[in-house]
Amino acid sequence: MSDDSDSTPGRYVDPGHEYTRDTTYIEDRITQDARDGWPVEAGRYRLVAARACPWANRTVISRRLLGLEGAISLGLPGPTHDARSWTFDLDPGGIDPVLGIERLQEAFFKRVPNYPRGITVPAVVDVPSGKVVTNNFPQITLDFATEWTAFHRDGAPDLYPEHLRDEIDDVAEVVFRDVNNGVYRAGFAGSQGSYERAYHRLFDRLDWLEERLSSQRYLVGDTITEADIRLFTTLARFDAVYHGHFKCNRNKLTEMPVLWAYARDLFQTPGFGDTIDFDQIKKHYYITHSDINPTGIVPAGPDPRVWLAPHDRDELGGRPFGDGTPPPPPPAGERVPDLTPA
Repeated sequence: MSDDSDSTPGRYVDPGHEYTRDTTYIEDRITQDARDGWPVEAGRYRLVAARACPWANRTVISRRLLGLEGAISLGLPGPTHDARSWTFDLDPGGIDPVLGIERLQEAFFKRVPNYPRGITVPAVVDVPSGKVVTNNFPQITLDFATEWTAFHRDGAPDLYPEHLRDEIDDVAEVVFRDVNNGVYRAGFAGSQGSYERAYHRLFDRLDWLEERLSSQRYLVGDTITEADIRLFTTLARFDAVYHGHFKCNRNKLTEMPVLWAYARDLFQTPGFGDTIDFDQIKKHYYITHSDINPTGIVPAGPDPRVWLAPHDRDELGGRPFGDGTPPPPPPAGERVPDLTPA
């Protein structure tokens, strides 16, 4: 199961308590010097990343922007799971065609028998052994940017430029605390007080971001960086899920003019919107969170075509890919449903 999406009733909705994310992961890294025993090697690893999950979505965007599709294959679980694990129910026969397993849990158990924590995505699996290497999602994308450079496409952007790393890390930390994880603290709050604290903290930070982005196109510097990827995946789910399902309803994203234009700018940038499947996102939250939505009814709206409206953010300048170029279209087996203008 994903640590953000447990189908076991009551795990996160604990009366009188604040939601606390379990951030204990398998922290091995895949590096050029193989310091943890896992060398950078094309074709050896498979990224398992459900379209529905915002943490997994980050890794898919990074892989797309850097052009790592040919070096790291992609396994796509379906949008829902049971109490045991994410499953490969979108694949023929419900079996991942590369790993040969029905459940991601099998790869965790090969690494740690009876693995006691959540079965989370994203996870990087060593194909020869079938073992999970890491599910440490914040580090996975940083390593894609810095350790896998030998396999980056020509024209790949620098998503974690060395001279901006301190600022990127600082911004990413407050975005994680107050926004990425903030929506979950509101949605899984166990008391009115904990909900209201999370709610106000979330919207105070969104107001801060609205101001910050009013005069600059991207969060740090004049190009897309890791910080933008981390914020985008929450914004992409805000109106479809967090506004109603998680009670983050002071206003919609579409009612925050700067953040809404910023989000559309990224969505319309190759590598971002072409990783988003709104139907899978909605099915995941509204079906899996049976304690919050016991009927399992999935809302029909909002209309996703609004994401294609002009954003005019290019008037602020900036160079989306720096000295690089946009990625080519995704491989045929990795495409999401196309949107057509409203």
